[in-house]
Amino acid sequence: MAKDRFIKDMTKGTPYKLLLKFAVPLFIGNVFQQLYNLVDSIVVGNYVSSHALGAIGTTNSLVFFFFSLMGGLSVGIGIIISQHFGAGNKDKVKETIGTGISVIFVASLVVFSLGFFLARPVLTLMQTDPKILDDAVLYLRMISLGALGMGFYNGTSSVLRALGDSKSPLIFLIISCIMNVVLDLLFVLVIPMGVFGVALGTVISHYISAVLCIVYARKTNSYFKLSKNHLKPNGTTVRKTLRLGVPVALQNSMIAFSLIVLQGIVNSYGAVFTTAFTIVGRIESLVQQPFISLGAAMASYTGQNIGAGRYDRVQRGFKSANIMNFIFAAIIIFVFWVFTEPIVSMFGKDAQTLKYAVDGLRITSAFYFFLGMIYPTRNVMNGAGDAAFSVYTGIVECIGRILFTYPLTLIPFIGMYGCFYATGITWLLNGTFSVIRYKMGKWKTIKIINKKGEDQYENHRTTSTNR
Repeated sequence: MAKDRFIKDMTKGTPYKLLLKFAVPLFIGNVFQQLYNLVDSIVVGNYVSSHALGAIGTTNSLVFFFFSLMGGLSVGIGIIISQHFGAGNKDKVKETIGTGISVIFVASLVVFSLGFFLARPVLTLMQTDPKILDDAVLYLRMISLGALGMGFYNGTSSVLRALGDSKSPLIFLIISCIMNVVLDLLFVLVIPMGVFGVALGTVISHYISAVLCIVYARKTNSYFKLSKNHLKPNGTTVRKTLRLGVPVALQNSMIAFSLIVLQGIVNSYGAVFTTAFTIVGRIESLVQQPFISLGAAMASYTGQNIGAGRYDRVQRGFKSANIMNFIFAAIIIFVFWVFTEPIVSMFGKDAQTLKYAVDGLRITSAFYFFLGMIYPTRNVMNGAGDAAFSVYTGIVECIGRILFTYPLTLIPFIGMYGCFYATGITWLLNGTFSVIRYKMGKWKTIKIINKKGEDQYENHRTTSTNR
């Protein structure tokens, strides 16, 4: 059908070609999003103040923490959908989409409440510098108002990706990012609203991208043509979504908690070092996009192929993704060691801030090979429904950041740079643990689709084999 032209069956074809074709639109979209964040930081750092940039940066870990619930549930919904799609069960796909709408709505309300009402006490507990505290509270509360928009955009995008469509969400993400940049310039340069204006532009963009993505999906994708029965929450699907999504949300929450602890230690060194840490984080958010994009491709690829019983294809795809990540990591390490100073100088003119950022970026970039190992492995586990792995990897993240950061800062010749070393060590631990978990093969034994789906899965597998 023409209206389903972007849907892709990933149970057939060469793995690395499928992964690249799927990942490229994701990468473009993620780069646009991160470029917005870079532009956001450049505008705030140069035209508001370096303290305002630090205020926004100090909320990053909290935003991640509060929004991790919606992200985890979206992953859970996507896993179920991809496996039902791989098994050829269209009605179950629609049922899961309908139930997912209710799940995301409730989760968005919870996230809004957490972010809005806990902003000041949590930021105070994190030892946020008084110079930037009020701006940080304002920014976090404003971003929380966009929870519903972000939730429905991410939820719809997760469904489309589970169906092999990474192109449709790209269109609206690009529109959202362009609008975000325009609104930033409007609310900072034309109408000087400072941090409030930056947050307002982000919230408006979230809602616009959500509405556009949902309307487009309804018009162009037959799986979004839902009946009243599909929209009625299904208890079994809700439980399954929670069983898969909550561990991922817990993983993200533990990662976010470890980042909050790390941010608290960073904040204790003052606003200048906090701003430098923010600059490194903004740059690395962009660098991680190829890893993240290939990881997202692996999740959909894994789910569909497990639904079709093609475990051999999952293994081939995993190998292809890791080779591509290794090549990219080698290239970016070279770039960051040679061109570090001009890269960080885009974010302001304060000499001490830039010195900290240059040193920090060189430290963390040395660990990019391990960072690249994390995403394909994590998403094979997610696509297979290995909920226990999500919890384990969250624990590893906590161990890396919480147990190593403060002791490293006590070493005289390391000092505050221990915050950067702890980040790299965390990637090393998590990458190594993830590969060990994959090699153990637990993911091959997990079944998440229901009995009806299993019956169709057997038929689908037989048909695929005969073909």
